Amino acid sequence: MDLVAVRTFVAVADTGRFHEAAALLSITQQAVSKRVAALERDLGVRLFHRAARGARLTADGQAFLPHARDLLAAEERAAAAVRPGHRPLRVDVIGRQLAPAGLLRDFHRAHPGVALDVVTLPDAGAAVAAVRAGAIDASFRAVTVPARQLPGGVEATRVFDEPLQLLTGPAHPLAGARALRPAELAGHRIWMPGIVPGTEWAAYYAELAAAFGLTIDAGGPDFGIEPLLDAVADSPATATFVGARTHLRWPADHDLRRIALRDPTPVYPHSLLRRGDNPHPALATLRAHLGPPGFGAGTWTPAWAA
Repeated sequence: MDLVAVRTFVAVADTGRFHEAAALLSITQQAVSKRVAALERDLGVRLFHRAARGARLTADGQAFLPHARDLLAAEERAAAAVRPGHRPLRVDVIGRQLAPAGLLRDFHRAHPGVALDVVTLPDAGAAVAAVRAGAIDASFRAVTVPARQLPGGVEATRVFDEPLQLLTGPAHPLAGARALRPAELAGHRIWMPGIVPGTEWAAYYAELAAAFGLTIDAGGPDFGIEPLLDAVADSPATATFVGARTHLRWPADHDLRRIALRDPTPVYPHSLLRRGDNPHPALATLRAHLGPPGFGAGTWTPAWAA
């Protein structure tokens, strides 16, 4: 199998757009299209639904994606076996538009000489297993178990607490608020179709809902962030949660509102997972760059994040 085409497929799946994948890979958009088309011919299936707003994985594409990541990881392990000490620092983030990716971009700007390989694994369980096996050097994740219960050699250090915000359309009854208490959201529909059962973020939002009597609706298909923003913009009754450090773009006529949450401020607890015996020279540099979480008084996190 052509691993160059596989890498291109993963780049499109991660970015959701052919032109963004092209920029990520430093090639032309036409080259991206040709590589993906060649891979589809080899596999005999369509991997993406192509539309003006971007590329969305087909069912076959979703089935192929984890295997594609495994192929690339195997390639990297094979190469690393003969060039020890020279490979990039491989770091897992929960999503490329979310706060941990922003933390890594800040790190890269501060330390441009450190080569980075950014990956996205399905959940914290997969991340812990990959850190333990040495397939990745570090991961930014919420950790739902005590550090002492993490498997052999894996350590977790809380490094960033990201405040949540409520995102509404202009017709929503809460749209005019500058700040809200979490309890004031009771009775309002908060739609989050990206919540996957069994993940650490599912555990976080379940506890958040229970603590403040919220209705968090995870039903319906998850078509990605842009359709979610469209739905929130058009609805007088639907809102969603976003992180304060999550960078989103939407059409000006959406007129979406980011509303701060106070008294207390729910924060999402990002920890850095790594092996204490990992010898990669850039890992200590990353840890030193991150510093303490920065939040505490007046915030809320689940009991397992204490």
